[in-house]
Amino acid sequence: MKFALAFLFTLLPSLVFSQEQASPAPILAASSYALYDYTGGQFLLEQNASAHISPAQLTKLMTAYVVFGAIKQGKLSLTQRIVPSAYATRMQTDEPRMFLNAGKEVTVEELLRGLIVQSANDAARVLAEAIAHHEMALADTMNSEAQRLGLKDTHFVNATGLPDAQNYSSAHDLALISAALIRDFPQFYYIYAQREFEYNGLNQFNRNRLLWLDPYVDGLAAGFNESEEFNLAASARRDEHRLVAVVIGTATEKLRNSESQRLLNYGFQNFEMIKLYAKDQPVSDKDIWKGTSHRIGIGFLTDRYVIIPKGQHDALKATLETRQPMIAPFNRGQQIGILHLKLNDKPYLDLPVVALEDIPLANVFSRGVDNIRLLFQ
Repeated sequence: MKFALAFLFTLLPSLVFSQEQASPAPILAASSYALYDYTGGQFLLEQNASAHISPAQLTKLMTAYVVFGAIKQGKLSLTQRIVPSAYATRMQTDEPRMFLNAGKEVTVEELLRGLIVQSANDAARVLAEAIAHHEMALADTMNSEAQRLGLKDTHFVNATGLPDAQNYSSAHDLALISAALIRDFPQFYYIYAQREFEYNGLNQFNRNRLLWLDPYVDGLAAGFNESEEFNLAASARRDEHRLVAVVIGTATEKLRNSESQRLLNYGFQNFEMIKLYAKDQPVSDKDIWKGTSHRIGIGFLTDRYVIIPKGQHDALKATLETRQPMIAPFNRGQQIGILHLKLNDKPYLDLPVVALEDIPLANVFSRGVDNIRLLFQ
């Protein structure tokens, strides 16, 4: 099997790019951190980001992801009323709670707001029982979802984030969980922007203080672990450009906020978003064999953005790699190549490209002709 390389020197020349140069990456007062560009699907900056950490309350990002999935699948509804068990509402250490009462009905929507806005452990346990009958069983589902999302440094044993050596994650993986929440369940993401929630006569404030400090921040979650370290996963959007910042292990809550804001500002101020190709715009047309058509368009099924340092557009080059010979049938969306991007002649990003149309097999006579022609290729 051969590979064909085609050089694409011009991507989208009609775009206008800033000539402002990027500033050096910040060094944060945190044990690990990651800056993820949600729009382009790229990590812009990482420091010790694969290190295993105790996610504490950030565990509930995955808890919420599984709950949202259950609602989407029809296993739960926002208006459904649930009776909390005594086991789920029991007090465990000095934990965040929405102060549910065993035996007193509560709606799924109220539980979600308690889980997200108040970071309530009792809400997490009640939702776990509603979905999987036990918190440990929900943790199994959380691990399955983590594996499906490609998380390599994450494992859960509970839905709350209470300390356990086998309940761990990383800044890198928490950024990917945050992005998955926003991407897969946009209809629920608005809850993460809610600053306060009152239940059972008690009003509690969201621990993500960037919701007050930064007008562009619209979610996610804050945490504090057993090592007395502060953590934060925050997302901000400016126009169509969205970033996710995860900061782990600051010494104070104030540093958690300021260092997260520094990371987000660095991303917005020093990187620019390029619309590389529009949805269904061919990157290239390629010859194919044994199909009802002799050429096929290759590209992306959605608008494809790439994030690069400001002032570096002229240094961006692309090479299209396809497997040869290309033999039908092809289904729309089937990966048939890779677009290799280089920045300043160094590998920068590899993007899968797919078939933009269905190409079924040709008839027996046409396939026979192509078989003969392939002998001379």
